[in-house]
Amino acid sequence: MSPDHPPGLDLDRLRVLLDRERPGLVTGPLSGRLIEGGRSNLTYAVSDGTARWVVRRPPLGHVLATAHDMRREHRVISALHPTEVPVPRPVLLCEDAEVLGAPFYVMEFVDGTPYRTAEQLAPLGPDRTRAAVLNLVDTLVGLHAVDPAEVGLADFGRPEGFLDRQLRRWAKQLDASRNRDLAGIDELHATLGRELPRSPAPTVVHGDYRLDNVLIGGADDEIRAILDWEMSTLGDPLTDLGLLVMYSSPLGMADSPVSTTAQAPGHPAPAELIERYAARSGRDVSTVAWYTAFAWFKLAVILEGIHYRYTLGQTVGRGFDRIGDLVPVFIEHGLTTLQEG
Repeated sequence: MSPDHPPGLDLDRLRVLLDRERPGLVTGPLSGRLIEGGRSNLTYAVSDGTARWVVRRPPLGHVLATAHDMRREHRVISALHPTEVPVPRPVLLCEDAEVLGAPFYVMEFVDGTPYRTAEQLAPLGPDRTRAAVLNLVDTLVGLHAVDPAEVGLADFGRPEGFLDRQLRRWAKQLDASRNRDLAGIDELHATLGRELPRSPAPTVVHGDYRLDNVLIGGADDEIRAILDWEMSTLGDPLTDLGLLVMYSSPLGMADSPVSTTAQAPGHPAPAELIERYAARSGRDVSTVAWYTAFAWFKLAVILEGIHYRYTLGQTVGRGFDRIGDLVPVFIEHGLTTLQEG
């Protein structure tokens, strides 16, 4: 396909759907392009020459159960859009797989930058980088302060037994993608299960909260939108904090296809992020090491699933050839985090 007709995006069928469901929204011929950077769901920028939108759909091939739920992602941004939590305005959910080959949704295009590497952050300088990352923590506190019942998300998840189910879920996801030996991953999973902490009161959980899943822009480098809600649910808010801490820890791997912003000048250390979250949320974060180790495990499983799709030739985009090398690195970091507490 041409760049304006990327795989997984049939613009003719999309135009027919939008004209029927949102008459007058589209005023010219549609063009589209794949937005690089995502390693799971596919994201496209679509334009009619005047306005712009974003289309989100599952990957083209091997799909793990519950991992690419478009209805869930659309529901949470629809619920949060009226609040102070920055999310794109939802436009349309389509659950008819005949249109694009899978369920998908359309949302507004938000201008901003998803900072994925230390090199991308460098032009901001240390002070702006530090402020942006601290704002990331503050925005997470704001998300966790939303009352799920007040925004229609009281039934968005099952908080009871959340951590135990998470461990079982990710073990199942791992088994669905196993096609090679991964030293230490079963030990990491077992140790996490033995040391399960007691969860605080449940909140809306993003599930993949990090700097390159938000759009930053404007004169004040504000967070204009939180993206990629496919793993969101009601559950333990410290899982989001643990993930943010993990992404704020240098991987020690050159040319990593996963976010490396932790090495940017001015980037706050993990300890400062933990202290800021604790101070602004009022939550006890004494068990954050467990949540950070769980984040290493969860990402190892996700990356292994992506690596598996790569081996089957079912991925779109650059960088997938190096994903498999990252999995043992994440496993080792998880084990080390638990050992050091």
